[in-house]
Amino acid sequence: MIVDGSPRELKTVWLEDDVVKMIDQRALPHDLRVLELRDVEDVARAIETMTIRGAPAIGAAAAYGLALAEARGTDLRRAADRLRRTRPTGQDLFSAIDRVMRAVEGGSSAREGAEALAREDEERCRAIGRHGKRLIKEGMRILTHCNAGALATVDVGTVMAPLRAARDAGREFFVYVSETRPRLQGARLTAWELGQEGIDHAVVVDGAAGLLLQRGDVDLVLVGADRIAANGDTANKIGTYPKAVLAKAHGVPFYVAAPMTTVDWGARNGRAIPIEERPEEEILEVDGVRIAPKGTRARNFAFDVTPARFITGFITELGILKPADLRKRRRGTPRRTRARTSK
Repeated sequence: MIVDGSPRELKTVWLEDDVVKMIDQRALPHDLRVLELRDVEDVARAIETMTIRGAPAIGAAAAYGLALAEARGTDLRRAADRLRRTRPTGQDLFSAIDRVMRAVEGGSSAREGAEALAREDEERCRAIGRHGKRLIKEGMRILTHCNAGALATVDVGTVMAPLRAARDAGREFFVYVSETRPRLQGARLTAWELGQEGIDHAVVVDGAAGLLLQRGDVDLVLVGADRIAANGDTANKIGTYPKAVLAKAHGVPFYVAAPMTTVDWGARNGRAIPIEERPEEEILEVDGVRIAPKGTRARNFAFDVTPARFITGFITELGILKPADLRKRRRGTPRRTRARTSK
C-alpha cells in the first residue's frame, strides 16, 4: 500500500501474533488508524459496522477471525456461523470461511488457512493488474464507483491494480471518482488512495455520471464487485447499475474487476443474490448530524445488481473474460448451495 507518497509495510488487514490488525476505514481520509481485534466477536462487529469493507478484505478478515477463534479455543463452527451472519451480499466472505474450514478439516490450522488465503488474495490482485492495464490507454478518462482499491482487499486492490500497473507503465490518464452515497467510499477512500498513488482524479457526485457520459467525457467505466452470479449478473455498491446502463447507452466499455472468488456458482443469476439493507441512519445523518426532517424514514439498499448484458467484461486473475466466457467456466466448478452462501 502507498501511504504518504511512499510504500509502507501496511496492509488492510493482517494477523500479528494472536491479534487481528486492520485499518479503520471509518476514520479515513482524516486519520490513518490501526485497530487491534482480539476475538471473533470483535472481527464480526468490525465487518458489520464497515470498519473493514470490500468483499475480498471482508473475506480475509473473516478468515483471520477463525484463526483467532482457534487460538482462543472457541468452537470453529460456531465462530463460522457468527461470521456468516455479518453481511449477506459479498461472496468472498462465504468463500473465505469455507476455504479455512476445509483447510482445518484437511489437517491444517485455521491460521495456516487464513494466511494462505491472504497471500493468494494479493497474488490475484497483482494478476488482475497485469491483465487489466492493457485496457487503460494514454489519455483515457475513467469513471469509478465505490472503492475497489487496496482498502477493499488485503492489499493492491482490484480496480486499483490496473490503474497502478498502467501508471507504472508510464501512461497518463484521469479518474472521475463517483462519491458513492451514502457512506461516500468513493470520495473518502478511492480519492485518498488515488492521491497517495499520485494518480490525477476528481470527485463527482453520483448523479453526474449521465452528464459525463453524454458529453463524451468518459472512455471507460471500471468498478469492482461483491458477488457475481454464474451467468455474470453482478452485485456491487448501490448506484453501479445506473452507470452500467448509461455506459451501454453511450457506447462506453463497462468492466468489472474482481477475483474468481467473488463468483457464486450456486447463484444462477442476479435474482439469487441477497441485497443487504443497512440502517436508515446512514442516509438520514452525516457524521451523526441529521439532515432529513424529523419523522422521515429511509430505505438504505447497500447494493444493486447489474445484468450481464450491460457488462463488457470481467478483469480477473485468469485474464479478461466476457460474460459468456464466465458461463462456460461454470461447468465442472464446485458449487455452494444458496442456503449456505446467503446466511
